[in-house]
Amino acid sequence: MNTVAESSSSTERPIDRWFANYSGDHRNATNQLIHVICVPAILWSVVALLWCIPAPGSWFRAGFWAGLAMLATALFYYRASRSLGLGMAIAYVLMGLLTRWLHDTYGTTTLLWLGVGVFVVAWIGQFIGHSKLLEGKRPSFFTDLTYLLIGPAWVLAKLYRKLGLRY
Repeated sequence: MNTVAESSSSTERPIDRWFANYSGDHRNATNQLIHVICVPAILWSVVALLWCIPAPGSWFRAGFWAGLAMLATALFYYRASRSLGLGMAIAYVLMGLLTRWLHDTYGTTTLLWLGVGVFVVAWIGQFIGHSKLLEGKRPSFFTDLTYLLIGPAWVLAKLYRKLGLRY
């Protein structure tokens, strides 16, 4: 038995294993750049689309479902890494403010179509990044849907490393 491998894997956090696997499918520099742009765009578009779902009852406002999803996923990230969870919470607050402004200024229909447009264009970018022209590997979420949540944290972790911050 290799005790070094065992000890390093036993001290390694699950988020580190997720990132290692995700990074293995994202080695091409152009594909990584595409992900840095498209993953946050997809995340925002999902927030926008959820914002457009009518809120239940009269106690809740537009954005209820988006807020609920952002809270649930921020808790997922926080459990994986406190600093990533806090960073994602900040990102969600900014996305929520932008989305609320767009909704209040242009209305639900415009927000819906903008969300759909961003979603489609960003996914086209993602698949171009994974095409044989660039990465040549299928997206990670084809093996495990959890990678749909790992992508945004992976992008944020890249930013943290660039800023010299630990996650």
